[in-house]
Amino acid sequence: MTELENELQKRFGFLSFRPGQKEVIEHFLSGQDVLGVLPTGTGKSMLFQFPTSYFSGTVIILSPLVSLMTDQVQQLKLRGEKKVVAFTSFQSRAEREYALRNIDNYHYIFVSPESLQNRELQNALLAVHVAYFVYDEAHCLVQWGMDFRPDYLRAAEWVSTNFTKQILALTATATEQTRLLIKETLHRPSMVEIVRSVDRPSIALQTIQVESDLERFDEMIRLIRQYGGPGILYTQSRKRAEDYATQLIKLGIPTAAYHGGMDTLDRSLIQQQFSSGELEWICATNAFGMGIHKANIRQVLHDHIPTSLSNYLQEFGRASRDGKQSLATLFYTADDYRKSLFLATADLPDQQDIEYFAQSVELDEQKTKILSYWNSRLSVSEQNQLFDRLRLSKKQNILELYKIITGQTCLREGIGNAFGETNLPKPVFCCNKCQSLEAIEMTHESAKETERMDLGSAYKKRLKQLFP
Repeated sequence: MTELENELQKRFGFLSFRPGQKEVIEHFLSGQDVLGVLPTGTGKSMLFQFPTSYFSGTVIILSPLVSLMTDQVQQLKLRGEKKVVAFTSFQSRAEREYALRNIDNYHYIFVSPESLQNRELQNALLAVHVAYFVYDEAHCLVQWGMDFRPDYLRAAEWVSTNFTKQILALTATATEQTRLLIKETLHRPSMVEIVRSVDRPSIALQTIQVESDLERFDEMIRLIRQYGGPGILYTQSRKRAEDYATQLIKLGIPTAAYHGGMDTLDRSLIQQQFSSGELEWICATNAFGMGIHKANIRQVLHDHIPTSLSNYLQEFGRASRDGKQSLATLFYTADDYRKSLFLATADLPDQQDIEYFAQSVELDEQKTKILSYWNSRLSVSEQNQLFDRLRLSKKQNILELYKIITGQTCLREGIGNAFGETNLPKPVFCCNKCQSLEAIEMTHESAKETERMDLGSAYKKRLKQLFP
């Protein structure tokens, strides 16, 4: 047994590394910046914890979601690590001030791109002895930073300007182009890339074209009844998430809606209920996904075409973390391509928006946020060129996925080819382009079967998880 395996067993209780883990750790311990692209469920959180035995100082983790940070803080505390903090909107003023006063005492500090714009936090971190930086869900740097969340780019600039410490970037999905852009954004062009297959052989894939919303809903209910859960039903609108949840509840299925318009505490509570088994289905927008550590998700349904293949892979990849047979189904109509394209590009500023912003004309909040970043860095013509390229890129992303799901060739093969993987082995249940999936067998673990606890103990458990 090697030194690294001894450390793995002693600290984490595992006898061997999962594919890709050891290579990431070896390169990072040799002093290199590393970009690790490893499938969902391969233990990426362990990767940023493991090197701390070989470094002194504090690890700074840049994370995209409050729910993800909260979950990781809880997991670390369950492992006995008490010197950990997340700077989030959950903190009271007193808690934040205490954390800032004692910032030198923490081994792990989680921050979001937005919280890292706070000057007080920036000054505090500059005084910390930093061991290394971690960019969790690093694909968000590229997918969100250019438009949706420009604070991602500001955060990368701030780190690059003020620190020369090693960087560990981790994600489950990144094409060759995305990996290149991640390295450019982090100003680390020589980052070592450790890339493993995106294939999830235990998840059978199917796409089904429907003629109407009613047919789509009927088909989704048929699958939910036939194969059960636990499961996630992804939709594009908050209203649909709530409507779907209402209908499933009427059918006697423990369900909740989840979307970005909900209160942060409510979302955390729903996430905990789903993780514990009190809820069997979640009807959600793409706000629900990263940081969902539930091993036995059996089904993932989409009632729409996601805005990119990477997003689709991230979302159906929530299934089968335990390696057991699961099913991912995408429903679409002939009009869904146009709808997804509109939603993907609606918030991108056009030429008129850019000119209005330069003249201090008030725009909507999202466009103002985007242009506030780019207006100080690019000329008006350069901004026009940038957003034209982004519109084209988003259109190409949706078209790439649309061709895969509507084509006649193997879905698994199409996804693999898009990520540079060829000749993927076909599992027993591959996709409905290759075979009928009617004979697929899955273990249906209902909420009532997985968790039998009285209301009092459930309440106490949730409080302990939310407020450790």
